[in-house]
Formats: sequence, structure tokens, C-alpha cells
Amino acid sequence: MNISYAHGVPERFRHAAAVLYDNAFGAKFAVAVPARERRLRLLAESFQLEHAIGAIADEKLVGIAGFHGTAGSLTGGMTFRSLIARLGLLRGSWAAVIFSLYDRRPLPGELLMDGIAVAPDMRGRGIGGKLLDLVTKHAREQNLKSIRLDVIDTNLGARTLYDRSGFTEIKTESFESLRWLLGFGAATTMRKVIA
Repeated sequence: MNISYAHGVPERFRHAAAVLYDNAFGAKFAVAVPARERRLRLLAESFQLEHAIGAIADEKLVGIAGFHGTAGSLTGGMTFRSLIARLGLLRGSWAAVIFSLYDRRPLPGELLMDGIAVAPDMRGRGIGGKLLDLVTKHAREQNLKSIRLDVIDTNLGARTLYDRSGFTEIKTESFESLRWLLGFGAATTMRKVIA
């Protein structure tokens, strides 16, 4: 199977990108937007696809790596105003509060990962590692010094990939009291220094 990679996910894969992202992070987002169809629509409408790298096999999007740099981010279209417009005042405000718990900004000279997802039937083929390599290449081309990401305690597969890809642990934040709400109780911040 031939897998190609595109910097800037083609527009025709907008909905597929939302499905991949929701499959990977839907449990986190479901607290803010419980209805899956509404969540998929929100993601698809909010994505800024130029801030992602996509893996494509047989005209199907099978992987995506979003990032947040100085020019914007994959999820950058998900603002308080857009949440209110799409979900209404009450639901939009609730979603904004929940999403604010996940909000992070890149530091100067840093690229911040905005999520990486691979289709379940395509895992184990090196797609995640290749996407991380291409994100690293992009950061290097932007003259950035490091890449930072957060990985939750329930995502052991991702943690293994990041360890193998040269990321090192900076800190772990625990919030066990919110596990009932968020579905996880700790997040580890990791960084990869770009030579």
C-alpha cells in the first residue's frame, strides 16, 4: 500500500480529518460536546487544515498531525465566538470552559503539537512516526528550536511513540480530582530539541 504525505491536509479530507481526530480525542471533547455528530461538525468547521500534515493511502486520509506555530493552529478556528455561534449561548459557553482546560500556547522558538491521530486499521505501519518526522522537518524549516506536546496518562501507545521519537519528559501534572470529568487524571509535557 502506497502512503503519501501532504503538508496542509487537502480540503476534500476535511470531514475525514474530523473523524480521525474525534476517534483519537473524542473522549476528551465529549465532555464539552456530547453528541458525536455535532462534535464532528464542529471539528470539521473549525479546522485550519494548513496547520497539519496528512497521511493518505488509496485516496483515504489515514493519519493526521496537527501543530500550533506562530501562524496558527489546526484547532485555531475553535474560538469562544465560534462555539457560541455553532452551539448556542449555554452549550457554547460550557464547551469554551472545558476547552480552556486544554488550551496551550507555543513558547518563542517552539512548535506545539496540536494532536496526532492514525486510523485504527492503519496503526503499526510507521505512520505516526513518519508524521512526527515530518512535523520535526517543518519545525526545522521554520527555524524553531523545539517541539512540545502533552500526552495523557491513558494513552500509553502515544507515550511510547514519543519516547521512541526523541521526546523527553519535562513535567507531569496530576488532576485526579477531575478524572471523573475528563476521563484522565494526569498529563505529561514532553519536548524534543531540534538540532
